[in-house]
Amino acid sequence: MSFSPPKKSENIPTEAQWLGGIGAGSWFCIVKIESNYQITRYSPKGIVECRGLFSVDDVNFNLNEKYQFTYLSHCSSCTIIQNEKQFKFSLNEN
Repeated sequence: MSFSPPKKSENIPTEAQWLGGIGAGSWFCIVKIESNYQITRYSPKGIVECRGLFSVDDVNFNLNEKYQFTYLSHCSSCTIIQNEKQFKFSLNEN
């Protein structure tokens, strides 16, 4: 199992968070871009696995407050816990 974070490679942003999983895990990084959020998922070795613009289901999410990526998070949907509340992020359709 790969629940413990590996050492961050140089191309993974400092604020990226490790989300471990069975067999593997990924680093996740989120930044606000206008009214959306760009979420990037990196492999344990720092390779970009996917990146996209996401919308959140609740406008009360605050990127400046402590948060944690949790399950289920992947390339088209991510879940973040903040202040004991789950926020669902969905990939925007192009």
